[in-house]
Amino acid sequence: MSRTITRLFDDYSDAKAAVNELERLGVPHSDLSIVANNTHGDHDVSDVNAHGDVSRGASTGAALGGVGGLLAGLGLLAIPGLGPIVAAGWLASTAAGAAIGGIGGAATGGIVGALKNAGESEEDAHVYSEGVRRGGTLVSARVEDSLAPEAEAVLNRRGVNAATRGAAYRQSGWTAFDDKAPAYTRDEIERERSAYREPTVI
Repeated sequence: MSRTITRLFDDYSDAKAAVNELERLGVPHSDLSIVANNTHGDHDVSDVNAHGDVSRGASTGAALGGVGGLLAGLGLLAIPGLGPIVAAGWLASTAAGAAIGGIGGAATGGIVGALKNAGESEEDAHVYSEGVRRGGTLVSARVEDSLAPEAEAVLNRRGVNAATRGAAYRQSGWTAFDDKAPAYTRDEIERERSAYREPTVI
């Protein structure tokens, strides 16, 4: 039996480190997925789907499959409600396919639908999607039960607890991810990141 484990990361470098560690554990990159906000333009993928065309990204193996490890296959996509993102793997492909296929809107299509299809609760799927919209990075791993405890430990190391983050979002009036809401601006994302950034110890 296998299960899917997903976590949100505030810092892309933490997400990248988690992906690399999961690959070292033996999780094939075909069973990993990463979806990262790229509003800041931090990720240079100009050689792979630089036009943000979801349909091209969803059908391009290089953009969503990758060779030589998951991160080698990052491609630039535009998924409704998230703004510009870089992504690779099965979750991104499912979300992009739903976006271009028009599967039922935010509740059943796009990123929320892809997460629910992967086994996430509706509540967590909305929190994770909103987290990417606000500048975060999502990592999902499909793992065999025997590997699940190690994989979960890797993702928990710097990953965000969905219940805690969802409660914080709701305190500001948020109720659910809306794929028709405007994407966060660079300034909004920076304010969001600052709110959760751990203070530097001198």
